[in-house]
Amino acid sequence: MNWQQLLSLKKFGDNHIRERKDENPSRVGFEVDYDRIIFSNAFRSLQDKTQVIPLSKTDFVHTRLTHSLEVSVVGRSIGRLAGAQIIGKYPELTDLGYTINDFGAIVAAACLCHDIGNPPFGHSGEKAIGDFFKHGAGEKFRLDLEPAQWQDLIDFEGNANGFHILTDSRPGAEGGLRISYATLGAFMKYPKESLPKKPTNDISDKKYGFFQADKSGFVDVANTLGLIKREGERLRYLRHPLTYLVEAADDICYTIIDFEDGINLGWIPEEHALEFLIKIVKNNINSVKYAQLQTKSERVSYLRALAIGSLINDVVRVFMENEEEIMKGNFPFALTDKCAYVAQMKDIITISISNVYESKEVVEKEVVGYKVLHTLLEKFIAAANNKFNGKATHYDELILKLLPEQYQTENESLYLRLLNICRFISLLTDGKALALYHSIVGR
Repeated sequence: MNWQQLLSLKKFGDNHIRERKDENPSRVGFEVDYDRIIFSNAFRSLQDKTQVIPLSKTDFVHTRLTHSLEVSVVGRSIGRLAGAQIIGKYPELTDLGYTINDFGAIVAAACLCHDIGNPPFGHSGEKAIGDFFKHGAGEKFRLDLEPAQWQDLIDFEGNANGFHILTDSRPGAEGGLRISYATLGAFMKYPKESLPKKPTNDISDKKYGFFQADKSGFVDVANTLGLIKREGERLRYLRHPLTYLVEAADDICYTIIDFEDGINLGWIPEEHALEFLIKIVKNNINSVKYAQLQTKSERVSYLRALAIGSLINDVVRVFMENEEEIMKGNFPFALTDKCAYVAQMKDIITISISNVYESKEVVEKEVVGYKVLHTLLEKFIAAANNKFNGKATHYDELILKLLPEQYQTENESLYLRLLNICRFISLLTDGKALALYHSIVGR
């Protein structure tokens, strides 16, 4: 892989070749990516989607929207710091017009949309959709689908759904959001299809990155960027190097900020903040200033900011120390797994799991999410299939009137009909999914 190809300004759905040196300095293409994402309907829906605490009415608890914005800010800093060193190492990039801000813009845009494909109710929403097909009413479709199509459904993946949202071409909207190949590459955290599902020690094999329906678009992006195809019987590529920076920004934010949410909610004792963060912030903390802070939220906020700053610098160090191995595909780890504070991050995640992620309030609301999503899937899939088979009842017709126009297409492929309904439900907010559920069940 080479950086010039990896930093492609070409827009998805557009054959026009763009050179960095010819870009308008007031609005570079990578910055346009950010703008298009932030103005999209799918991104706006994140304001009412769960980060950790489903259906929370507490003001300071993070939604997917606030989380994505924070990850983007951290990613921009990481990208710029790494970009300065990459350009120093490969000065020919300067001759081509690239700057450190380009790296920040690419990583920031990819971070901004890293959760854009996640369904309602957090990661339990992904599991609920998969469970509907694996153990619920959708299990009856298994023998009618190809193995990889079935795997797409029983392991419904927000990352693959996000790739579809960003690249979904329709008449008049060719190329989806039409963002650059560089940003799409940085977004593609798991550059492989859903099968074979084989456990490996490579972090990029943890999940999959595209549905079978979007395979050709994914291959186009990978080949345009010069991502290296791995050997094997299925489609699998090496990661875009900047994906490691996107992943690091997300890891930093959810580790530190979910911990902060737990403390502000009173689910984690405040004294744990200093106890668990001290080794991360000890070189930067101003003890006098810390002692003067009057409220719990101010003290925790101060420690959180210092911790994020320390982690940003350290993951950039790890990235640059391993940049050549990353470019060759010989770095199967997350950057945070090799940073100086990995033990502290693991300790923080452990306490967040026990006190936040597995708290009674979170579990109770996840149970509600399962019921809501299973009911919506069952009703809409039955109505769509009955209409396709010419057996639609009046009730089916009423249900389908609740389906937005872009999902009303009659597709001869059972896989695409099922996936289409999953995509519709995945774009619902928590509140809209709950309201739709109540409309259908009548209470």
